[in-house]
Amino acid sequence: MPPALTLPAPAKLNLMLHIVGRRSDGYHNLQTLFQLLNYGDELSFTRRVDEAIRLTSNRPEMVSADNLVLKAANALIQYGYSGPGYDIHLNKRLPAGGGLGGGSSDAATTLVALNHLWQLSLNSAELAQIAVGIGADVPLFVEGNSAWAEGIGDRLTPVQLEPAWYVIVTPDIHINTTELFRHPELTRDTPVSTIRSALAGLGHNDFEPLARRLYPALDDAFLTLANTGQFKLSGSGSSLYTQTQSDMTAVQMLQQILTQKPGYTGFVAQGVNQSPLHRALADQA
Repeated sequence: MPPALTLPAPAKLNLMLHIVGRRSDGYHNLQTLFQLLNYGDELSFTRRVDEAIRLTSNRPEMVSADNLVLKAANALIQYGYSGPGYDIHLNKRLPAGGGLGGGSSDAATTLVALNHLWQLSLNSAELAQIAVGIGADVPLFVEGNSAWAEGIGDRLTPVQLEPAWYVIVTPDIHINTTELFRHPELTRDTPVSTIRSALAGLGHNDFEPLARRLYPALDDAFLTLANTGQFKLSGSGSSLYTQTQSDMTAVQMLQQILTQKPGYTGFVAQGVNQSPLHRALADQA
């Protein structure tokens, strides 16, 4: 049976990420500028004859009860919403743990898709309320706009970012996000910033210096890539990115990097202000 619906789960970049305080519940207050990309994972939904939700993937290691796709579907059901069952196939293209929001975006696409397929008519604000219980970045992808974010990353203000192309490179490094958040040397008192200064490019990533100290291979990647561009760390993950002025420049740069470092993976993407997920869903109407 062909899929009833196939939708993208786009990646994001953190163009800056400041940690401005630690909350009493153990979470951190952040300020970050999210840039959505026109590249990411893809999910296909095929209707079943029963009410079960089943997950498959081109990468079998992604199939587990902890996958945020299943958590998103179960979150809708726990809120009292349900409908026919679906086989969900995750075509995983983004590196796991890269700081590109892959798992969160997969969860958001699941919420948006099932809301559509089950004809629940929940608006983006209602879906975002459910999303925040799944993960801090999930509301970003549910609401579907590049955004300035505060709180734990869930208080979103849509922004219009200038068009840009990005080269995203991921060394073969696994960074433990929980370890970074708990580390005593993590900067947690960066002064509160503004949207205007972030849009002017004045921010930085508070995770980057600590991650480079804890993971020498990541520091080596920064030093290696310094010859081709000014790379930054996205979020707390292992993916590095740099901005270019054209897709041709980006493609040439990526080819050069992957030739020099065959152990790396990478892709070229364009920054977008509206999520490809929401554009694709609008095309279904």
